[in-house]
Amino acid sequence: MQFDAHIPAGPLTDKWDLHRFELKLVSPANKRKFEIIVVGTGLAGASASASLAELGYYVKTFCIQDSPRRAHSIAAQGGINAAKNYTNEGDSIWRLFYDTIKGGDYRSREANVYRLAQLSNNIIDQCVAQGVPFARDYGGLLANRSFGGSQVSRTFYARGQTGQQLLLGAYSALMRQVGAGMVTLMPRREMMDLVLINGQARGIVTRNLINGELESHAADAVVLCTGGYGNVYYLSTNAESSNVGAGFRAYRQGAMFANPCFTQIHPTCIPHTGDHQSKLTLMSESLRNDGRVWVPHNSGDIRDPQDIPEEDRDYYLEQKYPSFGNLVPRDVASRAAKAQCDSGKGVGLTRCAVYLDFADAIRRDGRETIAKKYGNLFDMYELISDDSPYEKPMMIYPASHYTMGGLWVDYNLMSTIPGLFVLGEANFSDHGANRLGASALMQGLADGYFIVPYTIGGYFAGTTLSPASSDHAAFKDSTLAARERINRLKSINGKRTVDNFARELGRVMWDYCGMSRDEQGLARALTLIQELRAEFWENVLVPGLDKDYNKSLEKAGRLADSLDFAEIMIYDALNRSESCGGHFRQESQTEEGEAKRDDENFSHVSIWEFTGSDQEPKMHKEPLEFENVELSQRSYK
Repeated sequence: MQFDAHIPAGPLTDKWDLHRFELKLVSPANKRKFEIIVVGTGLAGASASASLAELGYYVKTFCIQDSPRRAHSIAAQGGINAAKNYTNEGDSIWRLFYDTIKGGDYRSREANVYRLAQLSNNIIDQCVAQGVPFARDYGGLLANRSFGGSQVSRTFYARGQTGQQLLLGAYSALMRQVGAGMVTLMPRREMMDLVLINGQARGIVTRNLINGELESHAADAVVLCTGGYGNVYYLSTNAESSNVGAGFRAYRQGAMFANPCFTQIHPTCIPHTGDHQSKLTLMSESLRNDGRVWVPHNSGDIRDPQDIPEEDRDYYLEQKYPSFGNLVPRDVASRAAKAQCDSGKGVGLTRCAVYLDFADAIRRDGRETIAKKYGNLFDMYELISDDSPYEKPMMIYPASHYTMGGLWVDYNLMSTIPGLFVLGEANFSDHGANRLGASALMQGLADGYFIVPYTIGGYFAGTTLSPASSDHAAFKDSTLAARERINRLKSINGKRTVDNFARELGRVMWDYCGMSRDEQGLARALTLIQELRAEFWENVLVPGLDKDYNKSLEKAGRLADSLDFAEIMIYDALNRSESCGGHFRQESQTEEGEAKRDDENFSHVSIWEFTGSDQEPKMHKEPLEFENVELSQRSYK
């Protein structure tokens, strides 16, 4: 099968401008004839809903929470990248493009990544116009700070709550359109299925999470903005409601999944302490601007960090990567922390942590300056750990965070199902095998504000759509299938809770498909997941009523999807026997323990096709061509 990504012809720098000109247009009067469903209200979903409605389309926006303001984008802390070059350090659109391609270990499309860098400056202007309170320098210009994988300061921020402020900006634009009657907001709904009519995405079936009712909603196109699948690991930095369900429903209907084994482990999370936890807390990567990462020189050194003198400290990132130091990309920093703990130098009760120390920065700049930059993050850490980072180092350890894989999309952000567009973390398009910090917010807003408003119009103008309503037989079939699945889950009445199964799945995925992977472990994981899934369908306990607010039922449906999806991740990780970015195969590493790519055999996107329940998925490939950057061994030394 051939995958046409519809990459425009012409020079890289001109592709998006030429493509926008060549796209067919829908006149302002005709836009009112189309209705669009947007699933998700994070940065991608809220910005897409607001922008499409502003153009004149009627939009139905679905939110799994009680308010769009509770979307998981609110948890992003450190900042958003843009190539403004306000600091006069030599940044440019091209440098941001190159850093992103290199940071992703050369496993993303050049055209998509360049467009992202190109649009980054528009995003900042848009958000400033909305009133987003970015930090400013003494002269009143927007301030910047550094982030991992870059040697220039290009990250715009609002203390440690950038995601929250950006989401409030997008939310205000969204609610303006709700007030204008152009957006119908549907909170507390979970997507149960994607509905196809004549092979085109024409609507969704949802479950009302308050009363359990199944609802059918028809439209002319569907836009998925439902985030990633990090909660397959159970303990992650994701909100508990984040799940792979919507994407997996679309996959089962024919939308293909790309690079599912590309997951990101974030290096600066508060460490795991026990089975009482349902998630982990992220400490922003921005902390690595001023915090120094270290462990004791000698394994087994259990002294308090204040009692360990400088000569007994190992600032391992600064020593191994002198050019980037503590600001190496996330995958590099995560593996380095794991290596230190594996060697016996880990700290804390579990010995699975390293120190992030601000003592030098506080002496240099003063406590007040550090508090202005990171005060809310320091307060959060102290509330959770009962230790003040002003007085002693933070303890951090890597945890599951972001997922670079997602539904396959072309340059227009349309999946293999006509009329199904996928935005933000839910697609695979921009980050390759590792996402640079502060690029998730950039992608979500670029997709929603500046890309899909053009490309969805091109789809409408060039496509014949037959009349469709929620009375169509396809909606009835999908509703019946969703009801049967709910009834099956409710009827098992086993002895193990959903959380118990989810914790075991997460442990298998972390142990065998986490920071490092090998063929033997992945094969073992495949067997364990299949056994766990079989037991789940025989022994899970889902108490309560289905026509009611029922968190156990919600979690059971999502876990059923995760058990199936975890298999696809394992198949993809087994197939990709190279190391690249966050996908680290033990069999493929350099003499210095770095990821070793195999460009001859794996310079492609791995695309997986659903072939039936309990059937091995079929893999396809989209070759990656590099005409503007030279493939080289990634080095941050």
